Amino acid sequence: MLTRDSLPQLRQCTMASAHDTTVPAPLLEFRDVTVMKEGKKVLDSLAVTLLEGEHIAILGPNGAGKSSFIKTITREYYPVNREDMIFRIWGRERWHVFDLRALLGVVSNDLQYTFTREISAREAVISGFFSSVGLFSQHVTCEMEEKTDRILEFLEISHLQDRLMTELSSGEARRFLIGRALVHDPKALILDEPTNSLDLHALHTFRRTLRKVAGSGTGIILVTHNLPDIIPEVSRVILMKDGRFWKDGPKRDILTASNMEALFSVPGVRVREEEGYFYATGY
Repeated sequence: MLTRDSLPQLRQCTMASAHDTTVPAPLLEFRDVTVMKEGKKVLDSLAVTLLEGEHIAILGPNGAGKSSFIKTITREYYPVNREDMIFRIWGRERWHVFDLRALLGVVSNDLQYTFTREISAREAVISGFFSSVGLFSQHVTCEMEEKTDRILEFLEISHLQDRLMTELSSGEARRFLIGRALVHDPKALILDEPTNSLDLHALHTFRRTLRKVAGSGTGIILVTHNLPDIIPEVSRVILMKDGRFWKDGPKRDILTASNMEALFSVPGVRVREEEGYFYATGY
């Protein structure tokens, strides 16, 4: 059974005083967030609040706006300026991109494509300290090396660290990119369609890795179109379609057959749960 005591200390925590009544700012707070891209509305009046340590999934078909939502969080896309708009991360509206990347670790297929080059897997992880793709003239400290060792051990990939990123399977490379994202002890790990191109064995290993990260206290924001990607630790699911958040609530209330039929426009869907995972069948 995973517990905080059984996991390496990837984060330095400060215990609040018993008399401290300060309510921390939400990790993410959007209100009336609309994003236009090439004259098209890709996000339409989004409203959502996510808390630190929360494990959530955003589920929707291809083209629903899921990747645009992530790019808005990471400041690749900017919303239309409106009087009532709220666009805050950790209570702040303005962020230096380097600081934001340290707060929110992102693993995406685009990032994996970027790292498909002849650098060692260990170098890919260490480069996360510098937000670079590989290492050049950066000064790597002993502390960085030691932290990398702890992360690789935690993710159970130390034995692969000397291989080139081009020699790794998709699943192996993705686990190293998770390691890269963890070097700054992010408040949340954002994963965009994380199981694309994974075979059954790689999927099993990746799920185990993701559950281990969730158990360590790092929040998980899982963005996907596949129900089985949603690990048991996820308690909240947001359904997204046509650039909007359609439904938002507890996992078992949201992942129903009628909702899946409407979300994916497929009749006859049945949803079953097995050991905390959800599967859609019958279509």
